Amino acid sequence: MKVLIVVTHLLGTGHLSRGLTLGRACARAGHDVWVMSGGRPAPHMDYTGLQLVQLPSIASDGTNFSRLLQEDSTEVDDAFMQRRIEAAVSSLRDIQPDVIVTELFPFGRRSLSNEFQAILQAAQEMNIRPRIVCSIRDILAPPSKPSKAEKAQALLTEYYDAVLVHSDPGIVALEESWPVTPEVAKLLRYTGFVSPPASSPHPDNVGEGEVLVSAGGGSVGQALFECAVDAARLSDRHWRLLVGGADAAQRIKALQQRAGDLDITIEGVRPDFRQMLHGAAASVSMCGYNTALDLLQTGVPAVLVPFDDGGEVEQTLRAKSLAHQSAMDVLTARDATAEMMAALVEKVIQEGRRHGDDLQMQGADQTVKILENLAGGPA
Repeated sequence: MKVLIVVTHLLGTGHLSRGLTLGRACARAGHDVWVMSGGRPAPHMDYTGLQLVQLPSIASDGTNFSRLLQEDSTEVDDAFMQRRIEAAVSSLRDIQPDVIVTELFPFGRRSLSNEFQAILQAAQEMNIRPRIVCSIRDILAPPSKPSKAEKAQALLTEYYDAVLVHSDPGIVALEESWPVTPEVAKLLRYTGFVSPPASSPHPDNVGEGEVLVSAGGGSVGQALFECAVDAARLSDRHWRLLVGGADAAQRIKALQQRAGDLDITIEGVRPDFRQMLHGAAASVSMCGYNTALDLLQTGVPAVLVPFDDGGEVEQTLRAKSLAHQSAMDVLTARDATAEMMAALVEKVIQEGRRHGDDLQMQGADQTVKILENLAGGPA
């Protein structure tokens, strides 16, 4: 089976990370996998067993997802977007996939609608039409008006064979963030959460007993990090901040200046982050999909500070759905003070670690089975 995963991450790298996890699961099962990425290059990610198709890259202007920027930070124009469409359709025709997976679209990425629809239409016109599925996380950005949900449903009806919901419906159902009509419901396939295999504890005990503060791999979370520096002054524990994004060096320097002579570690994001969580005293983080799964898998006590810039609600909805568990608490950005953060860190630590033995975490392998069934069988 030949699988083409189409994904464009615009701010952080969470969408790409999940797409790569699905791709690696397909590759392990013996399938040929291409990942067509339209976001900024992310060489630190794991592309094992995958073939990367990098489109001319774009990023959003912060949380303004309707304003797209080229590598040089100038706004994209029609000619640039047309080159992306031509590159994408050409690659599709070269690959001749059996299955196409669109990450998030048509539930999101509306600013790239022309591009995705060109890919979908080209797939429809192939001699052997590939199966087409949409891949979405547990929580979506709710549609701001009914017409957006109606447009998504129309595209699903015209082009799609299934919608893969990467969630455990016992924890988070799609209805919590999106209006699920009967037409949409019949396409839904819950896979369980999609995460890499559970990590082992860090062999060198890096992060042991520390408070780990993270905000994913993008250029976000500076207010969270600044609050954490101030909270560390009120804590008897060692705090470690992991800063992401292309501008990480400048952000780290500013945070170090804020910290002064405080005994704190401030560094870039690390590939061993998931291993570090096993020994950490607590985590302070945003609540993106991948981070939430890392916290669930390791059971580390966690303070969730959901990202809500630009009216974003996805992380807030996810954090609220998770906070009913022990040793997990929510600190909204509006209420984030050093005193409150330090107090909540101690509160969740005292509640102890969780055990996630009953969580549905085999979403990547379940996705492979669904795709195989749609395409007509395993490799």
